[in-house]
Amino acid sequence: MAAVITPGQPVPDFALPDIKGEIYRLSAQRGRVVILNFWSAVCPWSLRADEALSGALREWGERVVYWPIASNSDEKIEMIRQAASERDLPVVLHDIDHRLADGYGAVTTPQFFVIDAKGLARYSGALDDVTFRKRTPSRVYLAEAVNAVLAGRMPDPAQTPGYGCALVRFTEATDQEPD
Repeated sequence: MAAVITPGQPVPDFALPDIKGEIYRLSAQRGRVVILNFWSAVCPWSLRADEALSGALREWGERVVYWPIASNSDEKIEMIRQAASERDLPVVLHDIDHRLADGYGAVTTPQFFVIDAKGLARYSGALDDVTFRKRTPSRVYLAEAVNAVLAGRMPDPAQTPGYGCALVRFTEATDQEPD
């Protein structure tokens, strides 16, 4: 699935509950840079991203909002809550039926989207350039993108392929037990 939200486009508003049931609306964050992370409680690449982002998020402070979004159909709410607690994530949104992930064209966990203060998509893709064969990053795409947006510049690159675990989607036919 190709990215549906691409850099330079306005991002449509959405509202999602967090894992406690509180509703979060994207439009309420206008004026701040927002990082959306299609996230997983079990994917080791999502755990790695959570660990890698903690320092940068402290550095960016109130200028940047970070919303991990749990969209995997096979991850139950208790599993998501436990992972969020263990990783000290104050907010994890729950995209119960993966509609937001579908709308963004997210295919991996983690997969990031950076939205500027005016509501325009500015970056989509991977955390960095690490792969199974390349274990040490030479570029941290997400941090580069956020820093560029905070400085009033366009990120370069503005788009990279997502890298991590496949985002799990079930259809009604696959959710049912066989007869």
